Amino acid sequence: MKKFKLTGVALAISLSSGAAFADCGKVSIGAMGWASGEALASLASFVLDQGYGCETTVVPTDTVPAVTSLAENGEPDLVIELWQNSVPAYAELVAEGKAMTASNVFAAGGEEGWWIPQYLADEHPELLTLDGILANPELVGARFHNCPVGWGCRIVNDNLANFHDMRGKGVEVFDHGSGANLAASIAAAFEEKAPWFGYYWGPTAILGKYPMARVDLGGVDADQHKLNQVQDQDPAKVGVSDFPSAPVLNVVTTSLAEREPEVAEFAKNFSIPNDVLSQMLAWAEENNASADEAAAWVLTQQTDLVMGMVSDDARSNLSKLM
Repeated sequence: MKKFKLTGVALAISLSSGAAFADCGKVSIGAMGWASGEALASLASFVLDQGYGCETTVVPTDTVPAVTSLAENGEPDLVIELWQNSVPAYAELVAEGKAMTASNVFAAGGEEGWWIPQYLADEHPELLTLDGILANPELVGARFHNCPVGWGCRIVNDNLANFHDMRGKGVEVFDHGSGANLAASIAAAFEEKAPWFGYYWGPTAILGKYPMARVDLGGVDADQHKLNQVQDQDPAKVGVSDFPSAPVLNVVTTSLAEREPEVAEFAKNFSIPNDVLSQMLAWAEENNASADEAAAWVLTQQTDLVMGMVSDDARSNLSKLM
């Protein structure tokens, strides 16, 4: 029954093209070209079409092209999953009054950090801090699983590994050759319930499939983290800081906010917990699901969450389809 329900909602999403019960008008939605961006755009499109009576158009885009289009054309009306730290020019759009941040679509922001499997944390809670790991390296397999060369995280990890003298304290720093190999190491550890300690990020399918616990690296110091991001940094300038979360935004044009205030209000409420996003990505990967099907998974598995984001009228309209 759940599969049938999900399939039916996915079909409804794919066929939706503006309901007749409200006067919303046309709304363009920028969909980032990766799994979460496409699914969230599909979800927003369905909610706005069927809940608010809009006529939405989903426009494939990417981070820099989206901001460029906002600056030059004032479109798309709504951009979903804009990683703010990737486009410094976005701040200029806000200052010029062309766009505004509606909400953080990733409720906890984009996450980076050092992790251990949850089963390891449950058995050895002392490993939830880096000090605890360095005092008990054998409990994590005496290995740190590092990023591949060329990734930004690799610079931070290498600086921190040297700062904390991880090798001298019995932790091998193992450099993975690719993101796929890094993910495979987590899958292999879970299959055998073996120790694992290393870097990962989220929301991702990996964190949705494999419950992980984040290791406390000593709190976030934004200024110190910037210093830790410098390649070949002077060791005297490296210091204690965890990875700060990256703001991942819903952005609306000021013209949309004036033209369709209810749509802008929905965008302000459109925020998904990171664990739900990771679960969605894991389900989509396992089922080779389309963006519409992933959106349908959120609607059917997190109905109360979605209904809590919309207006009373939109909730009434959507409830007839769920």
